[in-house]
Amino acid sequence: MISVKSDRTHYIENINRDMIGQKVILGGWVEDLRKMGKMTFLTLRDATGITQIILTSDVMKSVGDITRQSVVRVIGKIQDTRARDFECEIKADEINILAKAVYPLPIDPIGRLESHIDNRLNSRALDMRNQKTASIFKIRHHVLTSLRKTFIENKFTEITTPKIIGSASEGGADLFSLDYFGKQAYLAQSPQLYKEQMTIGLERVFEIASFYRAEKSHTGRHLSEFTSVDLEAAFMDYTDVMNVLENLVLNTFKYVSENCTKEQKIIGNEIVVPNNPFKKITYSQALDELNGKDTKLEFGNDLLDSHLRILGESHPEFYFITDWPLKLKPFYIMEKEDDPNLSESFDLQYGYLELSSGGTRLHNTEKIKARLSEQNLDPTKFSEHLQAFGWGMPPHAGWGLGLERLLTVILGIDNVREVILYPRDPERLKP
Repeated sequence: MISVKSDRTHYIENINRDMIGQKVILGGWVEDLRKMGKMTFLTLRDATGITQIILTSDVMKSVGDITRQSVVRVIGKIQDTRARDFECEIKADEINILAKAVYPLPIDPIGRLESHIDNRLNSRALDMRNQKTASIFKIRHHVLTSLRKTFIENKFTEITTPKIIGSASEGGADLFSLDYFGKQAYLAQSPQLYKEQMTIGLERVFEIASFYRAEKSHTGRHLSEFTSVDLEAAFMDYTDVMNVLENLVLNTFKYVSENCTKEQKIIGNEIVVPNNPFKKITYSQALDELNGKDTKLEFGNDLLDSHLRILGESHPEFYFITDWPLKLKPFYIMEKEDDPNLSESFDLQYGYLELSSGGTRLHNTEKIKARLSEQNLDPTKFSEHLQAFGWGMPPHAGWGLGLERLLTVILGIDNVREVILYPRDPERLKP
């Protein structure tokens, strides 16, 4: 008989030896089940922890067959235990099956049988019962908590910008297009233009949201739908926002290191706060390093993945690459005052992995129009954006940071699909 009652008095993490003799009602799923004579030992897990349940033959007869991973409600008393893995246990007076797990299950969430990541992603909800997977997303939660905490402490206001837009926000080609009531529309690849406009009145803004890029990339660091952490700040330049970014990363590592000790043990990765300050090398210095290692690069060449992997061997931790050639950067990036061929820009790297890109923004309308034309973009298509600059646009700077990439660094994982619930890439649209 399937019961519909699901009330409970305690989470498992709240059960302890001081409560011996107390009656409790628990709810969770059956992680393991073994019969020993007239007794059945059941391990029950909820989102907070695991405990052992002792079932007599009479109690088992009343409920019938229980399958592993079924959801149950247990009424019983806390008692002492001889089990080494538990502080105490529950002797059940009653157990109700709330939802029966139907076998065969597509994956083994306990992890006794290893499942390929594609199989796990196809059964993502069940995969959340795997404690390593659950720990990844608990840490993700704490990372987001820390990010927002740091932003708020630094007087940034959280905003939410449109994800359906009428034109290419940065002039890029990697856009998903869609029909919007008979009009051409796109999924936003960044909040760039909107967040710049918001500095007019709010001065310091941030956004943490999903964005979309139609790149046919099949690597462990690319996603078609990704979470971007974005900042824009009036009266700051690229050195100022680099400092904010470095502080944000350090605070996040420290917060997660201190608040996720159990999850770190489950994952098997100790989170260590990075050394600081982060090293800064200019684009020209990076070029010299690479050319000293038998590469043939000229000023103005972009740094490809193969080049960044070589750099990453010499710089295995966090570091900034600054002062990129202006022609390699988007139209809204400002040139350096002492050298118009260079830009006030930076990328934050962790070894070979690019995590963030940012810089000082142009706030002069005529310069922006000229840069748009230089990059073969039509200034008239950006007229609504440029209109805001006539209302008094303050000097400003900002950056965008890939959350999933940052998480792979924090967790010591090399595939971004592990740290997002339902990843979207060129091959995956379901579930």
